[in-house]
Amino acid sequence: MLREPIVTIRFLILVLALAGCQKNDDQQAKPPTAAPGAPGAPPQSAEELKAVLAKIDDVTITLGEFQERINRQSPYIRARYTSLEQKKDFLDSLIRFEVLAKEAYRRGMDKDPEVVRTMKQVMIQKLMRDEFDNNSKFTADAVADDEMKKYYDANLAEYVKPEEVRVSAIIVKNKAQGDRIAIEARGDAGKTNKGFRDLVMKYSADEDSKLRGGDLRYMDRTTKDIPANVIKAAFELYNTGDVSPAVDAGNGTFYVLKQTGRRKSMTRSYEDAKPQIRNKLFRDQRLQKQKDFVEGLRSKAKIEIFEPALNKVRIDTSQAVDDGHGKDIGPAPNVVGPALNPAPPAQEPNK
Repeated sequence: MLREPIVTIRFLILVLALAGCQKNDDQQAKPPTAAPGAPGAPPQSAEELKAVLAKIDDVTITLGEFQERINRQSPYIRARYTSLEQKKDFLDSLIRFEVLAKEAYRRGMDKDPEVVRTMKQVMIQKLMRDEFDNNSKFTADAVADDEMKKYYDANLAEYVKPEEVRVSAIIVKNKAQGDRIAIEARGDAGKTNKGFRDLVMKYSADEDSKLRGGDLRYMDRTTKDIPANVIKAAFELYNTGDVSPAVDAGNGTFYVLKQTGRRKSMTRSYEDAKPQIRNKLFRDQRLQKQKDFVEGLRSKAKIEIFEPALNKVRIDTSQAVDDGHGKDIGPAPNVVGPALNPAPPAQEPNK
């Protein structure tokens, strides 16, 4: 094989991957339907759609295929191809696509390991779509009402929530000190959350809450791990930033509270929550069906694992370059073994 620039070879490989999948799709596809056309235009006949627009050796491009491909585009893109010259340009892009694909076949790139991996990846995606996304018997509407009601009842706390309040506290051992701190906390020293946290670190005698800057987290009126008097005082602080006087907790301690948040009570009936529950259960069932599908295929396959050879696999732990979107730009130099994320198929020209 002639040595070509790396970019050219990679482009041909990716074109081949898409071309192979497209041929497979075309063989299985139903006859294309007529284009929408102008209002009142007569429908196109099957014979008209089979008319050949171009031949590239043994490959033909029919009117129906051309029309179907161009109508996949967005309305904005389609508007570019209304004149005869513009249609010729689009047809030329399809011919160019087929010519490049045929050259890639001629060079044996259909047997290239990267092409094979990419083909497998695309076929797997299509398999899963056909098995699950295009299966009219498996939709969210198939989730039974009794399943949804059972989930609602078992997770009632997600849909019926009492009013909650969040406070931070300075906890001391005597009321006089608590009263002085409350005055200080209402002033400039405790005006900001940081200022109040500084007062917590300075005065609070409770080491556990002190580590959290005094935060007692959200509580409702039935919370058991906080003294009842403190809960009552917390709910009497109506505005964020309000500071309480020293509150007798009834256990030898006094709390100076600052309100930092409030949540209204929320009640969602079963009927209100039903669409959300249906979608969740459908996703869960879909995931389980996918697992069962894969496990069923695995059970029919003869699978052998050779651990001694697996132990010899070398992993390059050098730092990869991140593209800023959570994905590596590419493997580091001299990576041992195949790429774990094959490049996606190339887009068709002029699309």
